[in-house]
Amino acid sequence: MREPSSVGFDGNGVVSPPPQALLERLKDYGQEDAFALWYELSPEERDLLVKDIESLDLSRIDRIIRCSLRSQGLPAAAIEPVPESSVSTVEERSQEERERWWKMGLKAISDGKLAVLLLSGGQGTRLGSSDPKGCFNIGLPSGKSLFQLQAERILCAQRLAAQATNENSASSAQIHWYIMTSPFTDEATRKFFESHKFFGLEAEQVTFFQQGTIPCVSKDGRFIMETPYRVAKAPDGNGGVYSALKSTKLLEDMASKGIKYIDCYGVDNALVRVADPTFLGYFIDKGVSAAAKVVRKAYPQEKVGVFVRRGKGGPLTVVEYSELDQSLASAVNQATGRLRFCWSNVCLHMFTLDFLNQVANGLEKDSVYHLAEKKIPSIHGYTMGLKLEQFIFDAFPYAPTTALFEVLREEEFAPVKNANGSNVDTPDSAKLLVLRLHTRWVVAAGGFLTHSVPLYATGVEVSPLCSYAGENLEPICRGRTFHAPCEITF
Repeated sequence: MREPSSVGFDGNGVVSPPPQALLERLKDYGQEDAFALWYELSPEERDLLVKDIESLDLSRIDRIIRCSLRSQGLPAAAIEPVPESSVSTVEERSQEERERWWKMGLKAISDGKLAVLLLSGGQGTRLGSSDPKGCFNIGLPSGKSLFQLQAERILCAQRLAAQATNENSASSAQIHWYIMTSPFTDEATRKFFESHKFFGLEAEQVTFFQQGTIPCVSKDGRFIMETPYRVAKAPDGNGGVYSALKSTKLLEDMASKGIKYIDCYGVDNALVRVADPTFLGYFIDKGVSAAAKVVRKAYPQEKVGVFVRRGKGGPLTVVEYSELDQSLASAVNQATGRLRFCWSNVCLHMFTLDFLNQVANGLEKDSVYHLAEKKIPSIHGYTMGLKLEQFIFDAFPYAPTTALFEVLREEEFAPVKNANGSNVDTPDSAKLLVLRLHTRWVVAAGGFLTHSVPLYATGVEVSPLCSYAGENLEPICRGRTFHAPCEITF
């Protein structure tokens, strides 16, 4: 029989009160309601509640809640459009520049200076799946998951770097892949990689780590209880990557490996160019602390955040679409004919390791999180409350120098966010973007296509192991006919 615990009964069979010191600490922060149902709990449940509360850094969480609630509704500095000089646009880039950046990037990769950082904490809930999003198969002819497509792009970039520097690819530098999961996706992600033998990568070049969680609160900042013995918590947003890298000592791990540059991206983009040598070369050439790939906003109401300058001569940062006044969203620059606020953030970033260290310390002190009003599971059923999150782009105001690199959305941005049948950003729409791009590559390399359904509804898939961005396809494609849909491999 289980012995009564220190939070169980006293010698007379009367329920002991909550641990006094812990209750006093909760009172200090106005959170004593967490123990409201104490006397209705079993001894095991009281144990669980005490452990749950003890696991929380109450002073840090209190600071975050107070700072974040206080910042609500405060006037933000006025925003200005990003100066044209901060953006490398597609039309102004010369072929010579692109080739120079490509070579610079490959050299840095072969020298082991690049790591890849994947934000992969989300489940595919909106896709109708409880699996991690990266496990999702969007329906390409190969049946590959998003994780596999990304892993194979890393393998291809490694091979290109080895060939460019005439190194034996077996002994040349590996690109280390750091994958941020959440408590909801960690175990399933690790198992998926293990069961697929890391998609051809070496197991030691992949590191998994978890983002943190933070309590969900009511509008007055009180903890919401998910059960009578557990505080409701949610992941701390993709910006949680900075504190997670710090607390897991992975920033030191990167430094010990000689890594200087980090390519950071979100998992749900089927066209993401992981470890893109051109972007890396551009980043090194510009000598900036932070950079982002951007695409032109398609229309004023498109639901994407945009880069802006915060205040006169202030830092570049991102304003979410929901926070951008409609008149500003529709304003046109008469000189260029473009929207004044046209540079969309699509979560494709490059940072120096020095800058990541600076951000991890700065954001921790800042303590202002974004508040998202959501339905939170609670002891009273689903209740409206606040989730606190940091976003990856919260780093940009800390950057002494930032550069934006325009890419074409049809080449690098195929978001997978909503289930098939939705209006935008579905597996089907992403699949078509991939097939159309790869079809253009094959035709440009001298290949031909036959198809039994209209070509606009199909196409071919080029394995990332064959070609990173359409290069080196002539030997495979010239003069050959492919029947769409199919996958082209070696």
